[in-house]
This record gives sequence, structure tokens and C-alpha cells, in this order.
Amino acid sequence: MKFKNVVISSFAYDLPEQVMTSEEIEERLAPVYQRLKLPGGRIELMTGIKERRFWPPGTMPSDLSTQAARNLFAKNIVKPEHIDLLIHASVCRDFLEPSTSSIVHYNLGLRPQALIFDLSNACLGMMSSFVVAANMIENGSIKHALIVSGENGGPLLFQTIDHLLKENSLTRKSIKKYIANLTIGAAAVAYTISHKDYVQDGHLLMGGASLADSSANVLCRGGGDTASLMMETDSEELMKSGIALAQTTWEEAKRELEWTNDDVDCFVGHQVGVAHDTLLKQTLKLVNCPTFTTYPYLGNTGASALPVTLNIFDEQKKIPQGSKVGLLGIGSGLNSIMLGVKW
Repeated sequence: MKFKNVVISSFAYDLPEQVMTSEEIEERLAPVYQRLKLPGGRIELMTGIKERRFWPPGTMPSDLSTQAARNLFAKNIVKPEHIDLLIHASVCRDFLEPSTSSIVHYNLGLRPQALIFDLSNACLGMMSSFVVAANMIENGSIKHALIVSGENGGPLLFQTIDHLLKENSLTRKSIKKYIANLTIGAAAVAYTISHKDYVQDGHLLMGGASLADSSANVLCRGGGDTASLMMETDSEELMKSGIALAQTTWEEAKRELEWTNDDVDCFVGHQVGVAHDTLLKQTLKLVNCPTFTTYPYLGNTGASALPVTLNIFDEQKKIPQGSKVGLLGIGSGLNSIMLGVKW
């Protein structure tokens, strides 16, 4: 896929104040650790995640996405009345019905003419929405899209802790499928994607590639309860299959963008943990390419992970103008989307 007229025009995020460290999680799980003879410090050692954040119980994903969008509009680059399309793109949602986008639309007071819907694609929701919005801009259907994600891993984290404490049949082997749940964090993010002729500045979304390996759909599955999001994951096989798909997608993306690895000035990948981060860089031969991570203090924040990391990267390091930035997304299912941006 290639885009000629699409820019990332603005972005913003919001983070919760409440923090839980990996050490605190293990303190809560002390009876399980003792019974299974698990060593302390296991979570941080395996994942590189020192802490993650969460919002108070009862906080709705629409609240999170709304605040991130308000933070974006406060920058006064794109105005609420200019939005033609609103996509709510997180794993977390308020209800199965109606769409969470309808609640965010109401909260923000957007125009009734704005097209609204939810887009769910595991941790690739935001990236998938970028592609949908970019194609609509290219074909002239819209000028500005607002894409939001409000992820709160609190319900999943605390229900998993409760389950592990109550499940007496757990073994050192069977507990592995729940470890990924203990890495989940919380973050909200908002991006506007615009036609380049309708904003003064922006980061050119050049295009990229999307590939799927749906044979891996069994490796990570969550329930349909929006209040708990209980999930079981074969983390080792998911990482193995995900990295293989990422390698193929990266080669296809480079062909579409007419890039080589030497053209890439920096990149941001999905924030899973240290093992995934290390293997991705090695496999894609990007070990020496500048990158940025948030998983050590945010954990895995689902669909918000890559875009919030890009936002904080630019906020803290100031990505130089003209840089070629790779956005290397992957989500369970499996699906991978990799996009190139000229900053």
C-alpha cells in the first residue's frame, strides 16, 4: 500500500496515576510462588517490565479515549468540528453494544455528520485504523479522521491474580498461559490522520504492508466479557509465530516503501517485553537502529502501545524532521502492519 496525501497531523495521550510494580504482583501471588517453588523476580526478569499502570475500577474505556482526544484538541492543530471520521480502536470497550465510538462522539460533541464506528483487531487496532482512514482520505471520502484507544488492563490483571490464588490445580507448566496477563498495563491515545492539504504541518504517512497468519489465531484468546477480558496465551509460540510474520511483513513493507534497512532512521515496535523486543531487532536486522520503548514502565498497553510509544518518543527525544520512521505493528490473530512515516 502507498499513500501520497496522508499525514499524521496531531497526537496526544493520557496515562493513569496508579502504578503496580512486578514486585507487588509477586507479593500478592506469594502463596502460589511458594507452592510451585517459583523464584522471586520472575516477572521482571522474563519480561523486562518493572511496573504497569491502571485506572480505578469502574473507569470506562470511553472516558480514557475522550480525555486523550481532549488533550489532542487542546493543541489546536485539528478542531473537533473538522472531524469527518471517528474510530474507537482499542481492545477494551464499554459494551458489546452500542459502539464505544458513539459514547466518545457524544462526549466530544462532534458533528452528527461524522462517520463513527469501532475497529477491533487486538493490539493492531490503532494501526489498522490508520490504514482505513488513510485509504478514505486518498479516495476523497474524508479530510480528517480522529482515531482513539482507551486501554485499561486493571480488570484483566486483578482477575488473573484472583484466579491464580484460587486455582489449586496450577502447575509450573499450566501457569505459563497466564503470565502474559500480568504484563498488561493501561494507556489512552488519540491521533488525527488528515489530508496534507488541510493542515499546515504533519508527518507524511507513506504506506507499508499488512500480512496475516490466521493459523495462529489459537495462540492468544480472550473472553467476550468487557468487564474482565480473561485471556490465555501461549507466549512462546505466539512470539515465535509473530516474529516470523513480522520478518515477512517487514520485507514486503520495504519493497512498497522502496526502503532498505539503511534508510530507516528510527523505529517503534509493539511493546510486549524484552524478549520480543530483542528478537524483533535481531530478526529484522535493526539492532543498531535507534528505537524507543515504554514497556518497562507501562507494560503491554494493547492497541495503545505502539502509538503512545511513538508519542512519548517524540515528546522526549524530538524525532528530527525528515527522519524515516518505521512503525512495526503486530497483534494476535496473527496480523502484522508495518508503516513508514516521513517525520
